[in-house]
Amino acid sequence: MTEEPRWLTDREQRAWQAYRRMSLLLDAEVSRDLARRSGLSDPDYDVLSTLSAAPEHRRRVSELAERMLWSRSRLSHHLTRMQQRGLVEREGCERDGRGAVVALTEEGLRTLEAAAPPHVASVRENFVDLLSPAQIEAFAEIGETVAAHLTGRNTCERSSRRAG
Repeated sequence: MTEEPRWLTDREQRAWQAYRRMSLLLDAEVSRDLARRSGLSDPDYDVLSTLSAAPEHRRRVSELAERMLWSRSRLSHHLTRMQQRGLVEREGCERDGRGAVVALTEEGLRTLEAAAPPHVASVRENFVDLLSPAQIEAFAEIGETVAAHLTGRNTCERSSRRAG
């Protein structure tokens, strides 16, 4: 016997639709601003900023892919394009000799440092400065709650796939 779905209430539907519309519009606007002001795509910026936060501006390719929630194949293709532009470089992994490490180049760091101020300005203009401190706090809590749920579930799913 199939259980009847728990349909969304009007209030829940309103919240879900508002989130979806906001997410699509905000992502598109911030992406356009980033490309227009720096010439970087969202994926470019994500790779550069993730590497800049890593020790010595380096990460194993597999760790970077997992952190960004990308397949290794997708990341590898993107890194090739970024490498051709001088933003990153690949190195052998000294620890085990099997994996590859991706490193932020000086050009990549300069590019990120130039892109960050206008990117933050766009995030402020289109999101942060529109909200009250209480709304910012509520939004952070909501995002952390949902991310923790999804991260926990995805970790379990990855573990069961590896075991199976």
